[in-house]
Order: sequence, then C-alpha cells, then structure tokens
Amino acid sequence: MATIKTCVSLYSLQDEYLNGRMSLADILYFVKEQGAEGIEILPDQMLKGAPEVSEETVAEWNRLLAETGLKPVAADVFLNTNLYKNRTLTHKESIDLLIKEIKQAARLGIHLIRLVSMVPYWVIRPLLPYCEKYDVTIALEVHAAMAFDIPETRAFIEEMKAVNSPYVGLVIDTGIFCRRFPRVVRAYETSVGTSPEVYDYLDTLFEAGKDLHQAIRDYQKEHPGEYPKGLQAAIKTPHDQMSVPLCDGYENLPFSVLDDYLPYIKHIHFKLFEMTTEGIESEDGGMSEYSIDYKRLLQYLHEHQYDGYVATEYEGNRFTLAGKPMVEKEQVAAQQAYIQKCLKEIQGVQ
Repeated sequence: MATIKTCVSLYSLQDEYLNGRMSLADILYFVKEQGAEGIEILPDQMLKGAPEVSEETVAEWNRLLAETGLKPVAADVFLNTNLYKNRTLTHKESIDLLIKEIKQAARLGIHLIRLVSMVPYWVIRPLLPYCEKYDVTIALEVHAAMAFDIPETRAFIEEMKAVNSPYVGLVIDTGIFCRRFPRVVRAYETSVGTSPEVYDYLDTLFEAGKDLHQAIRDYQKEHPGEYPKGLQAAIKTPHDQMSVPLCDGYENLPFSVLDDYLPYIKHIHFKLFEMTTEGIESEDGGMSEYSIDYKRLLQYLHEHQYDGYVATEYEGNRFTLAGKPMVEKEQVAAQQAYIQKCLKEIQGVQ
C-alpha cells in the first residue's frame, strides 16, 4: 500500500549548524524528537571532505543513524560547473563529479540524489551504469521559476522518459504551489529597500489565482522583454529592479500539473516559508503554512497513491529580519507537527 512518510532536509537547520549552536548529532536527535522518519542531507554543507568523505566520517554517520533510527533518504547535489574563472566544466568533468556523488551516496546508505534544478539532460545516460551499479537514483528538482515550462527542465524530462529507467526521476519542490506570496519575503525585502508597491502588485496576482512567473511569461508573448504594465508602475527604484527578478520563484500552479509525472516522482520538498496562526489552514489558533496548502496537497498525493517521503525544507531562515532571532528549530517542529497531524487524518498514520 502506498504510504506518505515524513522527512526533514537538514538544509532547514543550516544556520544552527553553521554558527555552532547544533552539531550534526544534535540535529539528527532533534529531527528524531519531532517524529520524522527520515533525513535529507547536503553533504557539501555538513560532511567534511565531501564528495570523498573519510571512513571515519562514514562510521560516525552510520553510528548516528543507528542510534536515532532515522532513514537516510536523499542527498542534495549541486553540479558546480563554474569552478574556474575562465571556463565552465567540460561534459566529462561534470560527469566525473557526479559519479563521485553517486559513489559517496552509496557509502552513506543513501539511494536517492536530488540534482539541483537546471542540471542538463545529457548527464543521464553516462550516469545510468553507475546508478545501476550503486543502486542510486538521480532525480531533477522541479523548482519554482524553473518548473515544467522551462526548456532545460523539459529537456531533462524528455530524456528521462526516453531512457525509462527506475533510476531517473524528479523531485518536486512545493514552491510551485504557493497560494499566497510569502509575507516573510515581503517583510525582509521591504526592510532592505524594496518598494511595498511591488508586493502589493504580487498580492493582487495571487488573489487572482496567478503568479509573477505566469504574468511575465504571458505578457512577453506580445511584448518581448517587457514587464507587465502593473509591475512597471510598481517599480520605483533601482533596488526594485534588482529585487523583482527574484520574485518569480513562487509559483501558483494547480496540483493537477503533477498528474502526468506521478510515476516519475521520487521525492517531494515541502517548502516552508512560515508556519503561523494566520496560515492558509489555521483554525482554533493552530499553525499552518502561510502560503502553501499542505493539507490539500497531502490529500491529492494520497488519492494518487504517492509512495514516498515529503521533506521539510525551511527557507524562511534566509528572510530573518535584522536583530530578530533565528527560528529554524521552531519552524521545523511546527511544520512536522502539522504534516503528521494531516497525515494521521488522511491516511491513518499513527
């Protein structure tokens, strides 16, 4: 029977780790305390020597997993093609880097690699023999502003379908399902100088069931290179001009956009901007996400027999206001509690 399971991307607690408030061991025990079943890790961020970690690091990793009982679900991998000032990496260099990541994942007991959005389609066939040998699946992240209408994503999907292998698939980032523009983004950006009118315009788009990515795409069909008139009027300063291109990374797509891709979905990021009592599904003083309707999304996934993990990925940390405390632990805990509550109602998870 298909079952939705819970997971936490350790990206969600990166500030705690970076600033020494929590070690990797502290983080794993914290995740376990929240009732999550698995973890997703960015090896570059928390494992010394990645992608060629030492045997001592692997042994410590295995010890922590054994003690906490957490499942190592996924490794997040970036293809860093800009390692040199004067050129990008060749195809062979790129493939060789990803082969190292596959071998490392296998050593860590991880069977899924999330490839960051825009990784090119041509990596698939050269990597397949290694995926099969080491039992590691590669899956491209489908992220807002880089989702299904982007040529690079379409090319990867076409190649994925052509090879038709269980070792190639997709990771869905639920930032493509924002129903409101995240207010933590607005609060942060206006605090550093972006005009409020920009976000007033964005709010009207979301209220109409649209988003900035759609609005720009549709307008530029007849007016190439131009912003919609409402957005042009909202832009007041050079700072606004820099901020606006960052605002299309929050899309408002229907859940049905996944219908054709369900057989290929290996993992899902439950993007978290802000758990709040003013969230979409908040009632009786409870907390839910301000922008994304997790409960209805979980219902959709359950009805469509999704069998895999949904992973907390907290990004509100990057929008922490100056002088305010970091609330990574509180936000992760609140999201996990809400997701687990929803799953218990939807599929009877105890």
